[in-house]
Amino acid sequence: MRKPIRLVIPVLLLALSVAGRAQAGDNPAGSPQVKAYETLMKAVAAGDYEAYKKAMTRAAGAEIDKQTKEMGLDVKKTMGFLQAMTPSDIKYTGLKVDGKKATLDATGKMDGETNWGTVELEQEEGQWKVVSQSWTNTKKK
Repeated sequence: MRKPIRLVIPVLLLALSVAGRAQAGDNPAGSPQVKAYETLMKAVAAGDYEAYKKAMTRAAGAEIDKQTKEMGLDVKKTMGFLQAMTPSDIKYTGLKVDGKKATLDATGKMDGETNWGTVELEQEEGQWKVVSQSWTNTKKK
């Protein structure tokens, strides 16, 4: 009787793992990764630079500081630029999670035109944080 149980447990764990990943990909809304990205978007909308950096990985936050300084922008101008570059009507279309890394796919509108976005996230100190995001008006193939 021990042998069947040994086989059943790994098969059950594998099935649960696959089901969880499929579910996340099919409907990412409400996932921890979407919540992390929405935290970043709320910070942008509020013009809160410190909250914006906290929603990003430490490395990404340091890179934003560096770019802001190199461009000669102050925090207010940086947040204004980010607000102008943020699509509206964002809808989440896919999520791939691989351990402590994830890729979130989305669509949104900029100047009335559909844009497709990719958001890279990582778990840092137990919390999902945004690494980067990119948006384009060219649909992925």
